[in-house]
Order: sequence, then C-alpha cells, then structure tokens
Amino acid sequence: MKYFCVILTLITLLGCTPQTIQKMPAPKPSIPDIELTLESASRLSRLALNCIGQQYPNKLGQVLGDSTYLAEPRALHPAFYGCFDWHSAVHGHWSLVRLLKAYPDIPQAAEIRALLSKNLTKEHIQQEVAFFDDMHNKNYERTYGWAWVLKLAEELQTWDDPQGQQWREAIRPLEALVVQKFIDFLPKLTYPIRVGEHTNTAFALALAWDYAVATKHWELQQLIEFRARDFYFKDQGCPISWEPSGFDFLSPCLEEADIMSRVLDEKEFQDWFAKFLPNWQGMTPAEVSDRTDGKLVHLDGLNFSRAWVLYSIAQKLPRQKEQLTALAAQHMAKSLPQITSGDYAGEHWLASFALYALSAKEKLE
Repeated sequence: MKYFCVILTLITLLGCTPQTIQKMPAPKPSIPDIELTLESASRLSRLALNCIGQQYPNKLGQVLGDSTYLAEPRALHPAFYGCFDWHSAVHGHWSLVRLLKAYPDIPQAAEIRALLSKNLTKEHIQQEVAFFDDMHNKNYERTYGWAWVLKLAEELQTWDDPQGQQWREAIRPLEALVVQKFIDFLPKLTYPIRVGEHTNTAFALALAWDYAVATKHWELQQLIEFRARDFYFKDQGCPISWEPSGFDFLSPCLEEADIMSRVLDEKEFQDWFAKFLPNWQGMTPAEVSDRTDGKLVHLDGLNFSRAWVLYSIAQKLPRQKEQLTALAAQHMAKSLPQITSGDYAGEHWLASFALYALSAKEKLE
C-alpha cells in the first residue's frame, strides 16, 4: 500500500494520469553520425601501418613437414608477414589501398606507398605462391585468407593509379591461385560452414562474388551463385537469438543474408529474407568484457561485420532501410571508439573491419 501511495504522488506531481504515461512514446536512441573523414582515415591507416611492418607476435598457422619449415615470418611470407597472422596482413594491405584511393592526400600517403611498394613485388608474391604449392599447406588460409586476397585484388582492379596498377600486376599470380582454389574447392564442399569465425562459407562467397563481378570472372561468379543457392535458398527461421557465440566476429545468419542479397534479385531476396530472418529487429550490439583477450575482442569485429551486412542488405529492402541502417549505426557506435584500445589483440585487425563497414555505408548512400 505504501508503494502504491508513492506512485500516486509521483503521478500527481508530474501532472499526468497512468493512462497518459502509458501513451507517452519511448525516446528514440541517439545514433551518432558515423562517416569516414580524412581524420578518421588517417587514424585507421596508422593502425594498419603499425601492424603490417610488425613481425612479432605472430601466429603462423602452417603445417610443418620437417625442420626446414621453421623460419621467421618475414622469410616465409615476405609480402604478408606482419599483423599477427597472414590474413590480417592481407586485409591490412587492403585497408591501406582503400584509404589511399579515398583520400589521396592523406598525411600518411607517402609512407603507405613506400610500404606497399616494398611488400607487393613480383618476387615476394611468387614466394607466397610457392608456400601454397607445398604439399602440406595447399589448404592454408582456406577460405578466409583466400577471400581477403580477392578483396585486395578487387580494390586494385578498380583504381586508376599508376602505382596501384603495378601492385595489381604483382599480385596476379597469387590472385589466380586463389581463384583456382575456390573453383576446385566449392564443388567438393557438401555442406556450408555456418560458424562465426574464419571458416564461414557465406563470408568468403560474398567477397569472392564482389571480386568476380569487378573482374568479370564469369566462371567464378556462376559457381558462387550455384553453390549459394544450393547451400542457403531453402533456409528459413535462422535462430538469430542464438547469436552471438562467445568468440564470433561474423554473424552466421547475417553473413548468409549478405551473399544471398548478391545472388538473388530484389524481389526474390525480399521473399527469401522474410522467411529466413523474420526476427532481425531483436539484435543488439555485442558486449566485450576484455579487449586484451584475442578471442573475446572478436565481438567488436562482430559489431562491425553485422553493420556492413545491414548496410548491404538495406539496398534490397527499401521498406526497412531506415530500421536496418539505424541498427547498423548502433553496432558501429558500440565498437568504433574501441578500435584504438591500446592492445594489439584488437588493433592488428579491427581497423580493416571498421573500414569495410564504413565502405558499405558509403555504397548505400
């Protein structure tokens, strides 16, 4: 009875009734305006520059055939030896190319060009190719690192810059190797891999699709469409409430939606998405408990990867565009201030994920 009297007193003081309280609209969350600017581009480039030239700590991930396989990262991977692991070095190079394209006068422009020229040479790339030719490492970086190689090639393909075209020519042997690996592997993959980490099939297909479109590689594009339809077209009711798992940096549900938004036309995708992910509005940004833990900080990456998919699929869901982009912005705002946490566990790769999400937002606009 005491608490009831307190409530009535508050209602009287506020000058409203219980009915009017119920009708008051909930305040809309404040979503910051998230844009790629020269200042933010400079900050992101510094993160990539810091890690690309940093050889240690390093996680090689190779299979040792004998003692001769033991060598320093720079000797094994003269092009992509930094950033803790091979795939992070690859998408670190992609980040620098992307930023240099967007802001040719970025303060770090000369440093970026010097580093890319030093790493992306024909000799270095040939040694990277030779690594994949080893019988013990033919599946090295399948398929996450493969996908980032094609993203780097796509970025260079669409850049009318003399130096950029030199780097483009230099990486062609590795690019061709990766394309053939996709063409050989995808028909043999009986079931898609639906995890929230590196081996997620849908993520790799989406990046490879964009490359195939940009370079007019029709064989690869047709194969990706066939496999994506085969893997995902009949899927319904993806359990988004089960996400995220503790170490996710990709959303199994949203990555699937991302590739299907590419291979299906607008009407077909709208029909598919309505059945596949009817409860997408319930997603909330992931919380990171410890950014010094290399696995737990994956969840910052999840916020960025969710954002880029939400921006991407909004192009084919015009009626839900405002909701999708607002949700994407919430995810970006949660983790964007954290990419310079001061710990290498996140800093060596999160800049690339943030940049990819910002690039997806730019395409939507």
